[in-house]
Amino acid sequence: MSDIAIRLENISKQYRIGKRQKKYRTLRDVLTEAAVAPLRRAGELLSGRTVEATGLNETIWALKDVSFEVKRGEVVGVIGRNGAGKSTLLKILARITEPTSGYAEVHGRVGSLLEVGTGFHRELTGRENIYLSGAILGMKQTEIDRKFDEIVEFSGVEKFIDTPVKHYSSGMYLRLAFAVAAHLEPEILLVDEVLAVGDDRFQKKCLNKMEDIGQQGRTVIFVSHNMPAITRLCERAILLEEGQVIADGPAHQVVETYLTLDTSTTAMREWPDPETAPGGEVARLRAVRVCAEDGRVVESVDIHEPFKVEMEYDVLKSGYVLLPHFYFWNQAGICIFGTLDIDPEWKGKPRPAGRYISSVHIPGNFLSDGMIFVNAALITQGPTILQFWERSAVAFQVVESFSDDGARGDFAGQIGGVVRPLLEWDTEFKSDVGGREWLKR
Repeated sequence: MSDIAIRLENISKQYRIGKRQKKYRTLRDVLTEAAVAPLRRAGELLSGRTVEATGLNETIWALKDVSFEVKRGEVVGVIGRNGAGKSTLLKILARITEPTSGYAEVHGRVGSLLEVGTGFHRELTGRENIYLSGAILGMKQTEIDRKFDEIVEFSGVEKFIDTPVKHYSSGMYLRLAFAVAAHLEPEILLVDEVLAVGDDRFQKKCLNKMEDIGQQGRTVIFVSHNMPAITRLCERAILLEEGQVIADGPAHQVVETYLTLDTSTTAMREWPDPETAPGGEVARLRAVRVCAEDGRVVESVDIHEPFKVEMEYDVLKSGYVLLPHFYFWNQAGICIFGTLDIDPEWKGKPRPAGRYISSVHIPGNFLSDGMIFVNAALITQGPTILQFWERSAVAFQVVESFSDDGARGDFAGQIGGVVRPLLEWDTEFKSDVGGREWLKR
């Protein structure tokens, strides 16, 4: 048996955009058109003009000459900006769409979760959809029976399992869809950004489950904009840009390449248009920046030097108590720490409408070296309402230069841990009596 689960050879996919689609015509439409056609033609001749169907006939290449192989048991992340071709790639692998040229080999039973409720029939109950999905995967009823209780427990929709899924909320839909896709043991699992939906608790469950799937030796293709999740779950990542593979290798290296694609630094993101900026009715995010102490935006920070991360935001309504906060993650997908705005000037006090910049100051000799991702969030209190939560809003690199006054001293090997504090040590020399006593034994 070949150890290759997926092989793509020069896959290209072309779409025709802007072309006016022909409307479905009833018998009544045909008879009416036949009756008025002579009159319409006469009118065109009398007016000296001819009416022609108009419309764009432009083509785009969603994928262009994409080639790679995935071995059985590999967990591979696919990353790239919006429109890079990630979802088109998964649809070809899931046999939802055919490539324009090239070919794809997929060896094994495929389970896919390309959007909320993929493969579900809205009129059927949750229970019926579990069995329907299993049958589509080619599973026997006894196999589905064995997994049924585990699926329902994971999804958390026990009370509604016999309710038609058309009555489910999007969160319930997602939880059940993911539970089915993950538990019915496909040999190849395709997942497209579904972890961006749902609360933090469920996202953590999904990540843990996908980690388990990878450790069980099944093949996973995971598309996401969540870079900590990519580096945590995947040893390998593929970067798509304008439909082409521009990087393929260790996940942390490919993620670093992706984060430096833009001409603007990854350590700064701005949302100049208030209509599209993240936010709610009270507050709206405008920018997040990683800065040196002097205010310069920096993509990398020296491990020994202090720096700050700031968020700029608009308060749209006066009279609310706000709590801006950041979460810092490393490239292994581990949350290093969270930090809340406890500035005494505003702590627990309602704020007037206006523009604010809240900054957190990070001391030197605190973070370990490597890529760091920052989630930016803000809630209003009393009651607690989330205004915005921007995952991986910015990213930056902590770099370490060897120096005797750092936390590593003159040790050149790898040091584990998510933080690297410079702690005080002291060593007391008693005497060499103990050593001589040991030598005598």
